[in-house]
Amino acid sequence: MTVFTRPAHQERVLDIVKDTRGVALAIPEQTSGGWADISVFPKDAPDTVAEYDTIKRVRTAVHAVSGAEAVVGGPSAENLNTEVTTKRDEKLVIPLVLAVVLIVLGLLLRAILAPLVLMATVIVSFAAAFGGSVFVFDTILGFKGVDYSVPLLAFLFLVALGVDHNIFLASRAREETVRLGTREGMLKALSATGGVITSAGLVLAATFAILVTLPLVMLIEVGFLVAFGVLLNALLVRSVLVPALTLLIGRRIWWPSRLSRPAAKLPDGQQPLADDEEPVLQR
Repeated sequence: MTVFTRPAHQERVLDIVKDTRGVALAIPEQTSGGWADISVFPKDAPDTVAEYDTIKRVRTAVHAVSGAEAVVGGPSAENLNTEVTTKRDEKLVIPLVLAVVLIVLGLLLRAILAPLVLMATVIVSFAAAFGGSVFVFDTILGFKGVDYSVPLLAFLFLVALGVDHNIFLASRAREETVRLGTREGMLKALSATGGVITSAGLVLAATFAILVTLPLVMLIEVGFLVAFGVLLNALLVRSVLVPALTLLIGRRIWWPSRLSRPAAKLPDGQQPLADDEEPVLQR
C-alpha cells in the first residue's frame, strides 16, 4: 500500500507505520507537490481478510497524527473501499427497491397478502439463483469468490425481471378471479400467460448469457447469475411456486380486497356458495 502524508510529518508517520502490527516493511519514497509518500508492504497475502485488517490498523494509526493529513491507498486499499461501499449500498438500496416494488404491487393488485407472497417468491428465487451460481463459480469455473458488485447488480436485475413476470401472472389471475374464482382464475391466467412469460424468460436469459463469453470475471458472474435466475423464475417460480401458493392460500390471497370475502354477490340463478367454496364476483 502507499501512504501519503505532509513532508514535515513523514518521519513520524513512517515510524508509526513500521510499528503497526501486520506491516513487514515501510520505505520512504519521493516528495513532490506538497506530499511525501511511503511504500508499505504487509505481511499477509493481497486481498485477504488479514491484509484488510492491517490496512485498517494503518489508517487508524496515521490518521491520529495531527497535521499529517495522511491517507492510505494502493490496490488492496481500493478493493477494501469498494467492499465497504458496496455493503453500505446494499443495506440502503435493497430495502428501498423492495419497498417500492411492494407498494406498486399493492396498488396494482389492491391487496396486501398477494404482494407479500409475490415478493417472498422473488427473494427466494434470488437466493436460490445466487447459491447455485456461487457453487458453479467455485467448483466448475474455479473462481475465488464473487466480485463485490455482483450481488447488488444481480439483485436489481432479478427483482425487476422476476416482478415483471409475477405482475403478468397475478394481474391476469385477479381479472379471472372476478369471473371464475381464485382457483380457476389462477389456472386460467397460467394457461394464458405461460407461453409469453416463458418465451420472454428464454430471450432474457440468452441475452444475459452472452456476457459469459467476455474475458472479465465480474461480467461472467453477472451474466451467468442473471441468466440462471431468469430461467429459474420463468420455468419454476412463476409456473409452479406462485400458482401452488395461490391455490394453497385460496381466496385469502387477495386480502383485504372483496375477493377474499366468503360472501359475495352471485350472478342471477346461481346458488349461494358454501364457506369453503370460492366466490365468483360480478364486475
